Amino acid sequence: MNILKKKTEHAAPAETVGTGAPAPADYRLPLWFFGFEGVLAAAFDILKAFPAVWPVLLVLLAVNIVVSLTMMRRRIKLAKALWRGKETRKLAFALVALRVGSHFALNAVGLAVTSTLGHVLFALVMSAMTIGVLAYSQETAVRALSRSAATVRGMSAK
Repeated sequence: MNILKKKTEHAAPAETVGTGAPAPADYRLPLWFFGFEGVLAAAFDILKAFPAVWPVLLVLLAVNIVVSLTMMRRRIKLAKALWRGKETRKLAFALVALRVGSHFALNAVGLAVTSTLGHVLFALVMSAMTIGVLAYSQETAVRALSRSAATVRGMSAK
């Protein structure tokens, strides 16, 4: 007499668990992650305004890297989709060019940003622009992934 066999025969059937891939919308990055990126994008001006905060920025960079490699691991598909797109790379280079170009242009016309307030304002603008661009890129990528997932589901249904 096999006890295990008897118990399985009378047990209720197990619920089926969806093993399909998560929906593209599940890959969205959490809002707090954009905050990390915004602070890091504004790091140059933050350091110019408050030179003593460099250890805090290093800790935030380390936390950002650790979080990216651990908690955000399942969102790697979104990250790959973002960096494959020409638009995301163009936006990233445009942000860097804006960052460097704006200071260069202001220096060229004799309006160099040297005050703490000026650097804080620049940091806020760069942070806001980075967060905005990241949110836009994420929405674009999620939309594209949703369309491709719908196409794949449509093909497999045929």
